[in-house]
Amino acid sequence: MTDPQIALMMLGLFIIFVFLGFPIAFTLMAMGIGFGYYAYFDARRMWRGFDRLDETAGQWEQWSSWIEGFYNNRIFDLFVNQTFTVMSNEVLTAVPLFLFMGYIVERSNIVDRLFTTLNIASKNVPGSMGVAALITCALFATATGIVGAVVTLMGLLALPAMLKARYDPSFAAGIICAGGTLGILIPPSIMLIVYAAATNVSIVRLYAAALLPGLTLVGLYLVYIIGRSLLQPSSAPKPTADEVPDMPMGKLVMMIITSFVPLAFLIFAVLGSILFGLATPTEAASIGALGGIFLAFIYRAMTWQRLRESVYLTVRTTAMVCWLFVGSYTFSAVFSYLGGEHVISEFVQSMNLSPIQFLIMAQLIIFLLGWPLEWSEIIIIFVPIFLPLLAVFEIDPLFFGILVALNLQTSFLTPPMAMSAYYLKGIAPPSLLLTQIFKGVMPFLFCVILSMVLMYVFPQIVFYLPDLFYGRKSDDGSRGGRHPQRDTTA
Repeated sequence: MTDPQIALMMLGLFIIFVFLGFPIAFTLMAMGIGFGYYAYFDARRMWRGFDRLDETAGQWEQWSSWIEGFYNNRIFDLFVNQTFTVMSNEVLTAVPLFLFMGYIVERSNIVDRLFTTLNIASKNVPGSMGVAALITCALFATATGIVGAVVTLMGLLALPAMLKARYDPSFAAGIICAGGTLGILIPPSIMLIVYAAATNVSIVRLYAAALLPGLTLVGLYLVYIIGRSLLQPSSAPKPTADEVPDMPMGKLVMMIITSFVPLAFLIFAVLGSILFGLATPTEAASIGALGGIFLAFIYRAMTWQRLRESVYLTVRTTAMVCWLFVGSYTFSAVFSYLGGEHVISEFVQSMNLSPIQFLIMAQLIIFLLGWPLEWSEIIIIFVPIFLPLLAVFEIDPLFFGILVALNLQTSFLTPPMAMSAYYLKGIAPPSLLLTQIFKGVMPFLFCVILSMVLMYVFPQIVFYLPDLFYGRKSDDGSRGGRHPQRDTTA
């Protein structure tokens, strides 16, 4: 077999091992070292220690030289260097800090206050409880970035309230599942940090680029909720005075000040300091982590047990991300050295695709990968395979990253592997069937697809804020070129 064929076999075996349930990070490292040993095998270099042995050398010296030569393969040097590269990556330093902020906010008892306040404030809006649940999900998801935590907590808090208010069960479930995934896209998103680290795209420009698409998607969700509530009032009945009591304006304002304003201020302070150049993402994440602790103290929710849980979950998730990077970098380096990247590039170019056709093909592949894989695995392992092709098709990696962030939300909403649906089913009443949840998320899935279409047709949704804040660039400093629709109409 030729080296490129072995590289493709390496990729195929990895996919098989993933479907068999092997731990992905350690599978990447094992396959990278295993195939890398073959790729960098050089017997003359590895066992040159034998040349220094004289005729009187004993068996022990010979065995020592052989063992030393066995570990003299350059794949071990590569593995150590890749590990050091990941651990010293300043962009990834923001990941544990944002995670810690999210876990602390999750335990600060602010979400139930926020939902109650928004539910009362939006009482006269059609589908008011659904609107309140979605906005709460959006704010909470933005603060945490952890889909499972948002869906689970909102499922315990908002779902029983909506079911009690006679909401259609599938409609209520769809709102929570869709709202819980928004943290993947809306800054300060951990997924965008991981994408920036994997692709060398400016995280600051990436955050600016994600704002309008994120708000657009939230707007589409709200349009659907309010529109369905108007067209089908039985699916979202207007709340009664017993369910949502009237509140004096002064008291309502005080509730907003004590519930909505602190969390919103924390998010805007973190995001604003990044976008306006007042702090690096790592520094802003430190501010966010400190702000989360401060909120927990203010709401009298900080206990030693909650702090301990937050630190533990932060360390566990950060370790997973870092070892995924180590494994992916090692695997990718060997895969490229064997010529696999060149084979894929030549195959795609031989298809004579237009830039739009390539984007659609890439998004379909990522969409399918979202069924068996987590978003972190897709970003770290498979997105780098597309990166060399972006320059060929003159596609800005900034634009590609936002498309991927939108696309990955579909992986949480698409049956049969819609993880947000399973998160919700795990804590939902037994009367709420999984098929009802799947039915409820489908309209929101169409909203995600519509937002992707809008980005294809109007790419300035992505580029407007980065160009406004930091000036227009044909290349944002990362690999690849520009999106072809920046200078031409669709």
